[in-house]
Amino acid sequence: MNPQTTNDDTHGAPSRVITQRVACDWRRAYALAADPARLPDWASGLAESALVPYGDHWTVTTPESGEVRMRFAPSNDFGVLDHWVAPEGVPEVYLPFRVIGVAPGACELQFTLLRQPHMDNAAFERDADWIARDLQSLRRLLEAA
Repeated sequence: MNPQTTNDDTHGAPSRVITQRVACDWRRAYALAADPARLPDWASGLAESALVPYGDHWTVTTPESGEVRMRFAPSNDFGVLDHWVAPEGVPEVYLPFRVIGVAPGACELQFTLLRQPHMDNAAFERDADWIARDLQSLRRLLEAA
């Protein structure tokens, strides 16, 4: 895992790209990660329960924020898995996520954590660690299949 943090005050809040290599074709990784019904299998930071479809978004119970609305990037051939999370009473949060083919039978998961205005350093580090654990869970799930 290679976290890289960008901290340039002239261009907005810091971000960190969290990566995980997976011994799996990127298309298979994309298909599993893009399925909202599979989110509770690997994304402990986002889903404590099954996602429930509701119009153009989904609702789910999260460990930190309770019930939230989620929406996902449309299905695509580019490995884009971006999603948006809207906890009750909080502005929607953009979560960029990619699956990139790096070799035959291998891919890299890349999640960009954007530091939110209310986050202190400890919260940013906690979220980065949580995302890293979730990407490791996704890797284990993909490599076990």
